[in-house]
Amino acid sequence: KEPGIAGVVKVVREGYPDHTQFNRKDAHYDPGSKADNPRWFMVDVQLVRKVCRFVSLRELKQLHQGHATTGGALAKMALFLQGRLSVQPVTQEEFDFIVDLSESEL
Repeated sequence: KEPGIAGVVKVVREGYPDHTQFNRKDAHYDPGSKADNPRWFMVDVQLVRKVCRFVSLRELKQLHQGHATTGGALAKMALFLQGRLSVQPVTQEEFDFIVDLSESEL
């Protein structure tokens, strides 16, 4: 599957330890993670709506690279400046840009 944006969600429960890191039978088991000092956290989300058009990570990266030099809406997006983010905050400007992008044709 290609990663990207397929919908808008809201966080309904903030970060808490991901229980799968402690389960030896789970694919996400992490033997170095301890209950009193977990490495992995999860959030609960609720679907707000699907977007009109899937926006691929590849497309966002290309736009970010252009914006990084021109000062566009995605210039400082955390997704491209910090590693390993699957859930991240976005600014209103970033959100509006991506929603507009998802409503446009390629």
